[in-house]
Amino acid sequence: MNSTTVTTPSRLGAHDLADRLAAREVTVIDVREPMEFATGHIAGSLNVPLSRLAQADLPRGPLVLVCQSGNRSGKGLAQLLQQGHPHPVTDLLGGLPTWEQAGFPVRKLQGAPLPLMRQVQIVAGSLVLLGVILSQAVAPGWIWLSGFVGAGLTFAGVSGFCGMARLLAAMPWNRV
Repeated sequence: MNSTTVTTPSRLGAHDLADRLAAREVTVIDVREPMEFATGHIAGSLNVPLSRLAQADLPRGPLVLVCQSGNRSGKGLAQLLQQGHPHPVTDLLGGLPTWEQAGFPVRKLQGAPLPLMRQVQIVAGSLVLLGVILSQAVAPGWIWLSGFVGAGLTFAGVSGFCGMARLLAAMPWNRV
């Protein structure tokens, strides 16, 4: 690592990032998946998913990593610093929502799908509602559909694995 990497703060606030972008001092690397990137990103940012960050040919000069919450960009920051990345690397404190809350715009690709979690909410809510309606109108056993969806959501919350999200991510309308 060079001395500029060591003295660079590990996290930037939204206003600091906006100032550095306006001065063309940094390149923003969005480490989210392409579908997430399509639904909204900082204008001019490059999409390099975290899973490919170590192998990517990154631009020269200072980099700022961005993700949804700051979790993946923090992991990417640690990864690049551990590899001895030759240029200063930081990440956006609080992720993209912090950028938006500060009043800065995000760019959305035309025809981008709904965010994956909204799709999960729509499908899960529809299945629960369908289960309740069918249990009242057709046969009481349909209530188990609602129970199954509720159990799946509970499992997703506890384990961090959401099968419905994985299934929806593979759908053709979510391919970017």
